[in-house]
Amino acid sequence: MNRTNPKVDDVLRRATKWQQEFESLRAVVLDCQLVEELKWHQPCYTLEGKNIVLIHGFKEYCALLFFKGALLNDPKHILVQQTENVQAGRQIRFTNVREIIKMKPVLKAYIQEAIAVEKSGLKVKLKKTSEFTVPEEFQNKLNEIPGLKRAFAALTPGRQRGYLFYFSQAKLSKTRQARVERCLPQIFNGKGIDD
Repeated sequence: MNRTNPKVDDVLRRATKWQQEFESLRAVVLDCQLVEELKWHQPCYTLEGKNIVLIHGFKEYCALLFFKGALLNDPKHILVQQTENVQAGRQIRFTNVREIIKMKPVLKAYIQEAIAVEKSGLKVKLKKTSEFTVPEEFQNKLNEIPGLKRAFAALTPGRQRGYLFYFSQAKLSKTRQARVERCLPQIFNGKGIDD
């Protein structure tokens, strides 16, 4: 345990932003006896093949993402839900190395709780696809185009939710309409939004 992964070394070496913060978070996580892997082009830390935390960066901040963060107690009230559509994951965000160093004991406690949650077998109760609103623009296409309903129903629930999220995120009807039109071929080909 506590071994670095050469693939992660390479990604962190090439990072143009948050490099020191990534290295600091990496040291904290590795001290918690998790296995370091590279998933989704990000440093990901696992326990017996199960994802526990991921380190990733954004324009305004870098973050430690807890895959089952919704199940953590969060006594310090530091976990952030990225968007209203994120059901399980929660982040702790940072803008500098000093914050990470100051929070090291708290971070380790949260990581240990995340490990305990994983070992216990707890699962986040996810909303069913049927509980999500189907945007009017997509519903109209489902009613108009023969076979679209069948093609959409044949997708995995995760792929269905991905499309519904993507369509719903647009504020303007014409944008939702354009997104629906652009995605129709993928839906008919049995592909998800990110495939």
